[in-house]
Amino acid sequence: MQAEFELGQVRVAPGTRRTVELPVSVMSDHTPVAMSAHVVHGRRPGPVMFVSAAIHGDEVIGAEIVRRLLRAAPLQRLSGTLIAVPIVNAFGFLNHSRYLPDRRDLNRCFPGHSEGSLAARLAHLFMTEVVTRCDVGIDLHSAAVGRTNLPQIRLTPGNDRLRTLGAAFAAPVTLTSKLRDGSLRGAAADAGVDLLLYEAGEGLRFDEFAARAGVAGCLRVMTELGMISGKGVPKARGTPVFCERSGWSRAPSGGLLRTLKASGDYVEDGTVLGLISDPFGEAETEVVATEPGIIIGRTNLPVVNEGDALFHIAVPRRAAQAEAAAQEMGAYLEAAPLFDEDEII
Repeated sequence: MQAEFELGQVRVAPGTRRTVELPVSVMSDHTPVAMSAHVVHGRRPGPVMFVSAAIHGDEVIGAEIVRRLLRAAPLQRLSGTLIAVPIVNAFGFLNHSRYLPDRRDLNRCFPGHSEGSLAARLAHLFMTEVVTRCDVGIDLHSAAVGRTNLPQIRLTPGNDRLRTLGAAFAAPVTLTSKLRDGSLRGAAADAGVDLLLYEAGEGLRFDEFAARAGVAGCLRVMTELGMISGKGVPKARGTPVFCERSGWSRAPSGGLLRTLKASGDYVEDGTVLGLISDPFGEAETEVVATEPGIIIGRTNLPVVNEGDALFHIAVPRRAAQAEAAAQEMGAYLEAAPLFDEDEII
Protein backbone atom coordinates (compact mmCIF):
# COMPACT_ATOMS: atom_id res chain seq x y z
CA MET A 1 0.00 0.00 0.00
CA GLN A 2 1.47 3.35 -0.99
CA ALA A 3 0.97 6.71 0.71
CA GLU A 4 -1.74 9.24 -0.08
CA PHE A 5 -1.24 11.43 -3.16
CA GLU A 6 -1.64 15.17 -2.68
CA LEU A 7 -2.67 17.52 -5.48
CA GLY A 8 -3.82 21.09 -4.93
CA GLN A 9 -4.03 20.51 -1.17
CA VAL A 10 -6.42 17.61 -1.78
CA ARG A 11 -5.35 14.18 -0.50
CA VAL A 12 -6.27 11.12 -2.53
CA ALA A 13 -6.14 7.80 -0.68
CA PRO A 14 -4.61 4.68 -2.29
CA GLY A 15 -7.12 2.71 -4.31
CA THR A 16 -9.37 5.74 -4.87
CA ARG A 17 -9.89 8.41 -7.50
CA ARG A 18 -10.93 12.04 -7.28
CA THR A 19 -11.35 15.14 -9.42
CA VAL A 20 -9.37 18.12 -8.13
CA GLU A 21 -10.10 21.72 -9.09
CA LEU A 22 -6.96 23.82 -9.49
CA PRO A 23 -7.91 27.54 -9.47
CA VAL A 24 -6.65 29.45 -12.52
CA SER A 25 -8.20 32.92 -12.41
CA VAL A 26 -11.43 34.91 -12.22
CA MET A 27 -12.92 36.15 -15.50
CA SER A 28 -13.95 39.75 -16.08
CA ASP A 29 -17.58 38.91 -15.13
CA HIS A 30 -16.33 37.41 -11.85
CA THR A 31 -16.75 33.80 -13.05
CA PRO A 32 -14.05 31.61 -11.49
CA VAL A 33 -12.00 29.42 -13.82
CA ALA A 34 -10.28 26.23 -12.69
CA MET A 35 -8.23 23.50 -14.34
CA SER A 36 -9.78 20.15 -13.49
CA ALA A 37 -7.47 17.19 -12.91
CA HIS A 38 -8.70 13.66 -12.25
CA VAL A 39 -6.37 11.61 -10.05
CA VAL A 40 -6.45 7.80 -10.14
CA HIS A 41 -4.26 6.68 -7.25
CA GLY A 42 -3.41 2.96 -7.23
CA ARG A 43 -3.03 0.82 -4.16
CA ARG A 44 0.47 -0.30 -5.14
CA PRO A 45 3.51 1.93 -5.76
CA GLY A 46 4.51 2.70 -9.32
CA PRO A 47 5.22 5.54 -11.76
CA VAL A 48 3.27 8.78 -11.78
CA MET A 49 2.00 9.62 -15.27
CA PHE A 50 -0.09 12.48 -16.65
CA VAL A 51 -2.25 12.60 -19.75
CA SER A 52 -3.24 16.08 -20.92
CA ALA A 53 -5.41 17.50 -23.69
CA ALA A 54 -6.73 20.77 -25.10
CA ILE A 55 -3.63 22.86 -24.48
CA HIS A 56 -4.94 24.31 -27.72
CA GLY A 57 -8.60 24.90 -26.98
CA ASP A 58 -9.90 23.74 -30.37
CA GLU A 59 -8.16 20.35 -30.16
CA VAL A 60 -11.11 18.49 -28.67
CA ILE A 61 -10.22 14.93 -29.69
CA GLY A 62 -7.86 14.69 -26.70
CA ALA A 63 -10.68 15.37 -24.25
CA GLU A 64 -12.60 12.43 -25.72
CA ILE A 65 -9.52 10.20 -25.45
CA VAL A 66 -9.13 11.13 -21.77
CA ARG A 67 -12.83 10.43 -21.14
CA ARG A 68 -12.52 6.94 -22.59
CA LEU A 69 -9.22 6.27 -20.86
CA LEU A 70 -10.68 7.05 -17.44
CA ARG A 71 -13.43 4.48 -18.05
CA ALA A 72 -10.99 1.73 -19.06
CA ALA A 73 -11.24 -1.39 -16.90
CA PRO A 74 -7.44 -1.94 -16.57
CA LEU A 75 -7.25 1.22 -14.43
CA GLN A 76 -9.10 -0.63 -11.67
CA ARG A 77 -5.85 -2.51 -10.95
CA LEU A 78 -3.51 0.46 -11.26
CA SER A 79 -0.02 0.57 -9.77
CA GLY A 80 1.23 4.11 -9.34
CA THR A 81 -0.77 7.22 -10.14
CA LEU A 82 -2.46 8.68 -13.21
CA ILE A 83 -3.27 12.41 -13.44
CA ALA A 84 -5.67 13.14 -16.30
CA VAL A 85 -6.33 16.73 -17.41
CA PRO A 86 -8.81 16.66 -20.31
CA ILE A 87 -8.94 20.47 -20.75
CA VAL A 88 -5.85 22.49 -19.92
CA ASN A 89 -6.93 25.62 -21.80
CA ALA A 90 -10.53 26.12 -20.65
CA PHE A 91 -10.65 29.63 -22.15
CA GLY A 92 -9.93 28.40 -25.67
CA PHE A 93 -12.10 25.31 -25.22
CA LEU A 94 -15.18 27.37 -24.35
CA ASN A 95 -14.54 29.78 -27.23
CA HIS A 96 -13.73 27.06 -29.80
CA SER A 97 -10.35 28.77 -30.16
CA ARG A 98 -6.78 27.54 -30.27
CA TYR A 99 -5.65 30.52 -28.20
CA LEU A 100 -6.18 32.21 -24.86
CA PRO A 101 -8.19 35.48 -24.64
CA ASP A 102 -5.00 37.52 -25.14
CA ARG A 103 -4.30 35.57 -28.39
CA ARG A 104 -1.30 33.83 -26.88
CA ASP A 105 -0.50 30.23 -27.81
CA LEU A 106 -0.25 28.38 -24.49
CA ASN A 107 2.16 25.87 -26.05
CA ARG A 108 4.70 28.65 -26.56
CA CYS A 109 4.51 29.94 -22.96
CA PHE A 110 6.04 27.11 -20.91
CA PRO A 111 7.36 26.82 -18.25
CA GLY A 112 5.42 30.00 -17.45
CA HIS A 113 5.59 32.34 -14.49
CA SER A 114 3.33 32.86 -11.49
CA GLU A 115 3.28 36.64 -12.03
CA GLY A 116 3.28 36.78 -15.84
CA SER A 117 0.52 36.97 -18.44
CA LEU A 118 -2.59 34.80 -18.21
CA ALA A 119 -0.92 32.26 -20.48
CA ALA A 120 2.27 32.31 -18.40
CA ARG A 121 0.31 31.82 -15.18
CA LEU A 122 -1.68 28.91 -16.62
CA ALA A 123 1.51 27.31 -17.94
CA HIS A 124 3.17 27.75 -14.54
CA LEU A 125 0.20 26.18 -12.74
CA PHE A 126 0.19 23.16 -15.05
CA MET A 127 3.95 22.70 -14.74
CA THR A 128 4.12 22.99 -10.95
CA GLU A 129 0.94 21.12 -10.02
CA VAL A 130 0.99 18.38 -12.67
CA VAL A 131 4.06 17.98 -14.88
CA THR A 132 6.81 18.15 -12.26
CA ARG A 133 4.89 15.69 -10.06
CA CYS A 134 5.21 13.03 -12.77
CA ASP A 135 7.79 10.67 -14.25
CA VAL A 136 6.28 10.62 -17.74
CA GLY A 137 3.45 12.24 -19.67
CA ILE A 138 1.38 11.98 -22.84
CA ASP A 139 0.14 15.25 -24.36
CA LEU A 140 -2.76 14.87 -26.82
CA HIS A 141 -3.15 17.17 -29.84
CA SER A 142 -4.86 17.36 -33.21
CA ALA A 143 -4.32 19.27 -36.42
CA ALA A 144 -5.61 22.84 -36.63
CA VAL A 145 -9.11 23.63 -37.90
CA GLY A 146 -9.31 22.80 -41.60
CA ARG A 147 -6.57 20.16 -41.47
CA THR A 148 -6.44 16.53 -40.38
CA ASN A 149 -3.59 14.40 -39.03
CA LEU A 150 -2.99 10.69 -39.29
CA PRO A 151 -2.47 9.30 -35.75
CA GLN A 152 1.22 9.80 -34.98
CA ILE A 153 3.64 10.08 -32.08
CA ARG A 154 6.24 12.87 -31.96
CA LEU A 155 9.49 12.05 -30.14
CA THR A 156 12.39 14.12 -28.86
CA PRO A 157 15.49 13.08 -30.86
CA GLY A 158 18.09 11.08 -28.93
CA ASN A 159 15.81 10.01 -26.05
CA ASP A 160 15.97 6.21 -25.90
CA ARG A 161 13.29 5.90 -23.22
CA LEU A 162 10.83 7.90 -25.32
CA ARG A 163 11.74 5.75 -28.32
CA THR A 164 10.75 2.68 -26.29
CA LEU A 165 7.51 4.26 -25.04
CA GLY A 166 6.68 5.48 -28.55
CA ALA A 167 7.09 1.94 -29.86
CA ALA A 168 4.77 0.72 -27.09
CA PHE A 169 2.17 3.36 -28.00
CA ALA A 170 2.31 1.98 -31.56
CA ALA A 171 0.62 4.78 -33.49
CA PRO A 172 0.71 4.26 -37.28
CA VAL A 173 3.63 6.72 -37.57
CA THR A 174 6.38 7.69 -35.12
CA LEU A 175 8.25 10.87 -36.03
CA THR A 176 11.24 12.51 -34.36
CA SER A 177 10.63 16.24 -33.92
CA LYS A 178 12.90 18.94 -32.50
CA LEU A 179 11.88 20.73 -29.32
CA ARG A 180 10.46 24.25 -29.69
CA ASP A 181 11.10 27.13 -27.35
CA GLY A 182 8.18 27.63 -24.97
CA SER A 183 6.60 24.27 -25.72
CA LEU A 184 5.37 21.86 -23.06
CA ARG A 185 7.67 19.19 -24.49
CA GLY A 186 10.67 21.46 -24.08
CA ALA A 187 9.76 22.52 -20.54
CA ALA A 188 9.06 18.92 -19.53
CA ALA A 189 12.44 17.82 -20.92
CA ASP A 190 14.16 20.58 -18.92
CA ALA A 191 12.35 19.31 -15.80
CA GLY A 192 13.47 15.73 -16.44
CA VAL A 193 10.00 14.48 -17.41
CA ASP A 194 9.73 12.33 -20.54
CA LEU A 195 6.82 13.41 -22.73
CA LEU A 196 5.17 11.74 -25.71
CA LEU A 197 3.19 14.00 -28.02
CA TYR A 198 0.23 12.41 -29.83
CA GLU A 199 -1.19 14.08 -32.94
CA ALA A 200 -4.40 12.86 -34.57
CA GLY A 201 -7.58 14.08 -36.19
CA GLU A 202 -8.85 17.60 -36.84
CA GLY A 203 -9.59 20.66 -34.70
CA LEU A 204 -13.18 20.91 -33.36
CA ARG A 205 -13.98 17.41 -34.65
CA PHE A 206 -14.15 13.88 -33.24
CA ASP A 207 -12.45 11.15 -35.26
CA GLU A 208 -13.21 7.59 -34.21
CA PHE A 209 -9.99 6.06 -35.51
CA ALA A 210 -7.93 8.81 -33.85
CA ALA A 211 -9.79 8.34 -30.55
CA ARG A 212 -9.39 4.57 -30.48
CA ALA A 213 -5.73 4.71 -31.47
CA GLY A 214 -5.15 7.28 -28.71
CA VAL A 215 -6.83 5.28 -25.94
CA ALA A 216 -5.15 2.05 -27.01
CA GLY A 217 -1.76 3.76 -27.17
CA CYS A 218 -2.09 5.28 -23.70
CA LEU A 219 -2.99 1.90 -22.23
CA ARG A 220 -0.06 0.22 -23.97
CA VAL A 221 2.34 2.85 -22.56
CA MET A 222 0.94 2.23 -19.07
CA THR A 223 1.51 -1.49 -19.60
CA GLU A 224 5.10 -0.83 -20.68
CA LEU A 225 5.61 1.23 -17.49
CA GLY A 226 4.21 -1.57 -15.31
CA MET A 227 1.24 0.53 -14.18
CA ILE A 228 -1.34 -1.95 -15.48
CA SER A 229 -1.23 -5.54 -16.69
CA GLY A 230 -1.65 -6.41 -20.34
CA LYS A 231 -5.05 -7.99 -19.68
CA GLY A 232 -7.76 -6.10 -21.57
CA VAL A 233 -5.22 -3.87 -23.33
CA PRO A 234 -5.52 -4.00 -27.15
CA LYS A 235 -2.49 -5.31 -28.99
CA ALA A 236 -0.90 -3.18 -31.70
CA ARG A 237 -2.12 -3.80 -35.24
CA GLY A 238 0.65 -3.60 -37.81
CA THR A 239 4.14 -2.17 -37.44
CA PRO A 240 4.46 1.59 -36.87
CA VAL A 241 6.45 3.47 -39.51
CA PHE A 242 9.44 5.31 -38.01
CA CYS A 243 10.35 8.59 -39.68
CA GLU A 244 13.10 11.06 -38.86
CA ARG A 245 11.88 14.10 -40.78
CA SER A 246 8.87 15.54 -42.56
CA GLY A 247 7.88 18.46 -44.74
CA TRP A 248 4.92 20.18 -46.35
CA SER A 249 3.96 20.28 -50.03
CA ARG A 250 2.58 23.77 -50.61
CA ALA A 251 0.17 25.23 -53.13
CA PRO A 252 2.04 26.43 -56.26
CA SER A 253 -0.94 28.68 -57.05
CA GLY A 254 -4.28 29.77 -55.63
CA GLY A 255 -7.60 28.26 -56.63
CA LEU A 256 -9.83 25.28 -55.93
CA LEU A 257 -8.05 22.14 -54.72
CA ARG A 258 -9.09 18.60 -55.63
CA THR A 259 -7.12 16.12 -53.52
CA LEU A 260 -6.04 12.84 -55.11
CA LYS A 261 -4.25 11.29 -52.13
CA ALA A 262 -5.38 10.64 -48.55
CA SER A 263 -3.70 10.45 -45.15
CA GLY A 264 -1.73 7.22 -44.82
CA ASP A 265 -1.02 6.95 -48.56
CA TYR A 266 2.49 6.25 -49.78
CA VAL A 267 3.74 8.64 -52.46
CA GLU A 268 6.78 8.56 -54.73
CA ASP A 269 8.88 11.50 -55.85
CA GLY A 270 6.75 13.04 -58.60
CA THR A 271 3.40 11.65 -57.45
CA VAL A 272 0.55 14.07 -58.19
CA LEU A 273 -1.09 14.78 -54.84
CA GLY A 274 -3.85 17.09 -56.06
CA LEU A 275 -4.97 19.54 -58.70
CA ILE A 276 -5.60 23.27 -58.29
CA SER A 277 -7.95 24.89 -60.79
CA ASP A 278 -9.28 28.39 -61.30
CA PRO A 279 -13.07 28.76 -60.85
CA PHE A 280 -13.59 28.66 -64.65
CA GLY A 281 -11.55 25.51 -65.20
CA GLU A 282 -9.33 27.27 -67.72
CA ALA A 283 -6.06 26.69 -65.82
CA GLU A 284 -4.99 23.68 -63.77
CA THR A 285 -1.82 23.21 -61.70
CA GLU A 286 -0.52 19.96 -60.26
CA VAL A 287 0.60 19.62 -56.64
CA VAL A 288 3.55 17.22 -56.83
CA ALA A 289 5.47 15.30 -54.16
CA THR A 290 9.21 15.98 -54.18
CA GLU A 291 10.35 12.80 -52.36
CA PRO A 292 8.90 9.43 -51.29
CA GLY A 293 7.08 9.20 -47.99
CA ILE A 294 3.84 8.78 -46.04
CA ILE A 295 1.11 11.44 -45.98
CA ILE A 296 0.61 12.13 -42.26
CA GLY A 297 -1.50 15.29 -42.58
CA ARG A 298 -3.38 17.30 -45.17
CA THR A 299 -5.73 20.22 -45.61
CA ASN A 300 -9.48 19.62 -45.69
CA LEU A 301 -10.19 23.00 -47.31
CA PRO A 302 -10.77 23.16 -51.07
CA VAL A 303 -10.13 26.91 -51.37
CA VAL A 304 -6.38 27.56 -51.22
CA ASN A 305 -3.97 30.43 -51.69
CA GLU A 306 -0.51 30.24 -53.17
CA GLY A 307 1.91 28.97 -50.51
CA ASP A 308 -0.72 27.24 -48.36
CA ALA A 309 0.45 24.02 -46.68
CA LEU A 310 -1.51 21.19 -48.33
CA PHE A 311 0.11 17.78 -47.69
CA HIS A 312 2.41 16.87 -44.77
CA ILE A 313 4.75 14.05 -45.82
CA ALA A 314 6.93 12.08 -43.40
CA VAL A 315 10.04 10.44 -44.80
CA PRO A 316 11.01 6.99 -43.45
CA ARG A 317 14.63 6.57 -42.38
CA ARG A 318 15.46 4.57 -45.51
CA ALA A 319 13.78 5.76 -48.68
CA ALA A 320 14.06 2.27 -50.17
CA GLN A 321 11.76 0.99 -47.43
CA ALA A 322 9.11 3.68 -47.90
CA GLU A 323 6.84 1.65 -50.17
CA ALA A 324 7.01 -1.44 -47.97
CA ALA A 325 6.28 0.73 -44.96
CA ALA A 326 3.26 2.19 -46.69
CA GLN A 327 1.95 -1.26 -47.53
CA GLU A 328 2.10 -2.04 -43.82
CA MET A 329 0.34 1.27 -43.24
CA GLY A 330 -2.47 0.21 -45.55
CA ALA A 331 -2.83 -3.04 -43.65
CA TYR A 332 -2.82 -1.08 -40.37
CA LEU A 333 -5.60 1.26 -41.52
CA GLU A 334 -7.70 -1.55 -43.00
CA ALA A 335 -7.38 -3.79 -39.95
CA ALA A 336 -10.32 -4.63 -37.71
CA PRO A 337 -11.21 -2.01 -35.08
CA LEU A 338 -8.41 -1.46 -32.58
CA PHE A 339 -10.62 -2.75 -29.80
CA ASP A 340 -14.23 -3.18 -28.81
CA GLU A 341 -14.91 -0.37 -26.34
CA ASP A 342 -17.00 -2.75 -24.21
CA GLU A 343 -13.89 -4.87 -23.60
CA ILE A 344 -12.13 -2.21 -21.52
CA ILE A 345 -14.97 -0.36 -19.78
